[in-house]
Amino acid sequence: MSDLKLPHDHGENLNTRFDHMPKLEDFQTASDIFKLLDDSNRIRIFWILCHCEECVINLSAIMGMSSPALSHHLKFLKTSGLIVSHREGKEVYYKAAETPQADLMHKTIERLIEISCPLT
Repeated sequence: MSDLKLPHDHGENLNTRFDHMPKLEDFQTASDIFKLLDDSNRIRIFWILCHCEECVINLSAIMGMSSPALSHHLKFLKTSGLIVSHREGKEVYYKAAETPQADLMHKTIERLIEISCPLT
């Protein structure tokens, strides 16, 4: 963002501050990932899958929701790349992806819960 011209000149040269600003598309990617976690059930599902690999039937029981409702959330998480799956016979198992994004999201969720719910 060299030669940035702002409407108000406060005597600072801000050009160098914004030299390393990510591209607009990068902010959109981050926003899209956070949108996937705008539902507490989805956050809980992701958290569970960060700690274990589980099949849809067991996840449904853990979550107390129907398999179709759970599958809806799993689709969003899988499309985002935060979780992965594999099939064993008729069962499909899910777990958190082993990616920097999934790891960071997991740590972020745990830290937010730790800060926001100190008695948990």
